[in-house]
Amino acid sequence: MEYPLELAFKILALAPQISVTDASGGLVFYVKQKLFKLKEEVTVFADAQQTRPLYRINADRVLDFSARYHFTDVSGINLGSVKREGMRSLWKAHYNIFEVDAPVMTIREENPWVKVLDGLFSAIPIIGMFSGYILHPAFLVSRIDGTVVMRLEKQPSFFESKFTIRKQVELDEGGETRVLLSVLMMILLERARG
Repeated sequence: MEYPLELAFKILALAPQISVTDASGGLVFYVKQKLFKLKEEVTVFADAQQTRPLYRINADRVLDFSARYHFTDVSGINLGSVKREGMRSLWKAHYNIFEVDAPVMTIREENPWVKVLDGLFSAIPIIGMFSGYILHPAFLVSRIDGTVVMRLEKQPSFFESKFTIRKQVELDEGGETRVLLSVLMMILLERARG
């Protein structure tokens, strides 16, 4: 996988869909969220035709603000999980990434004021459609000791959401997969919040 990775939401799709490409333009993941499910369910595919599932992300409870989202591969092997920190995430997005049951990393919003300004600006008729081109929220993925391992930043775009993920330090394959699945779920949850 060549960094930076580019994430793009599919426009005009009924169910949220994300394509993830690497620096050479190769498709890394294609993500499709199931609609009308009481318990959140997301499938991560290796192809845009959605014929080769790689991972599944499932919530541990029905419609809860602090649900934990478990990652498994296609054979059902547990790869970890991510959990939004309920009240802490109201002002500044905060997620914990778990390897089995121990938190190993966090995802935090870099500057919560950007989200506030984006929300206010996007509510203004006509002018609001330019908010996605001007304001760019960013998120940091850090180890428990504070070392930043990846940075996710929204890119300028008019009608769709585009993000770039830049790797800051090397990770083992399991850690990298866990972080990327956590970031994908976090983007889906934060996008639903506005």
